[in-house]
Amino acid sequence: MGTAVTIWERGRLDARVGPRQVLFGRMYEDTSVELDAFRPGSRVLCIASAGCTAMKLAPHHEVVAIDINPVQLEYASRRIEGDPGFRGKAERVMDFMRFFAPLAGWWPSRVRAFVDLEDPAEQIQYWNRELNTWRFRTALDGLFSFTALRSVYAPRFLDFLPKRLGKVMRGRMERNFARHPNRTNPYVRSLLLGELSSDPPPPEAQNIHLVHADAAAYLESEPPGSFDGFTLSNILDGADDAYRARLFAAVKRAASPDAMTVLRSFGDAEADSPANRAADDRSMLWGTVLVRRASEL
Repeated sequence: MGTAVTIWERGRLDARVGPRQVLFGRMYEDTSVELDAFRPGSRVLCIASAGCTAMKLAPHHEVVAIDINPVQLEYASRRIEGDPGFRGKAERVMDFMRFFAPLAGWWPSRVRAFVDLEDPAEQIQYWNRELNTWRFRTALDGLFSFTALRSVYAPRFLDFLPKRLGKVMRGRMERNFARHPNRTNPYVRSLLLGELSSDPPPPEAQNIHLVHADAAAYLESEPPGSFDGFTLSNILDGADDAYRARLFAAVKRAASPDAMTVLRSFGDAEADSPANRAADDRSMLWGTVLVRRASEL
């Protein structure tokens, strides 16, 4: 299987040598997808990351939250205990982008008015009239150019991204605005205004079992048929083919009959798949949100 490892083990988004970091202060994954896919009361495995998915699943499922980055796992543990958390590396990158937003005509009052809308048809009209300007399109194309992204992200985090990423991301945003009301969408508020959710953890969060391990290695050590659901974030973004094969084999081994999987990616390699529910995920970032039975991996 070759190296069969994942770049997430480094605990960094850039290519520099240094200590592991808290990469994500929040998760940008709409857990309503998981809640719809998983049978209530089932045992599920999720990526711990910032703890958001684990806490949303905890009232409905027995949750095992795993992360290969010990710094990120400790951060998730503190949030589960009630700590409000802070801005991770990803949030600081987005803060930098928002700092220059007024240069593209994205004044805070204009953006806030957009976020407060709740009719998708009105949202698209406002978007086209006030926000999707040529200055914004030019700026986004520059910020999402591979030249700019290389200054922030390691090459393996870029290899799977679609070409003309700025245009692709605008399309994903428009897809979301045309489908979901902004006012009740916390991901619109966090991405456009930088306001992070502050919901307290539910009482059931205390039952979350946190594990510091690689997902594939952990599942290889678990009894066969021990999980009914797997939500694996975008763990395969930046991973090699050998790790993908290893992870899928481990999931199938640990899956109970009819177990479901949710797998996200910033890439769009399977965007046309009938299993892709990216349009249902209100976070608007993903090219694919694949919901499949474990046996179909």
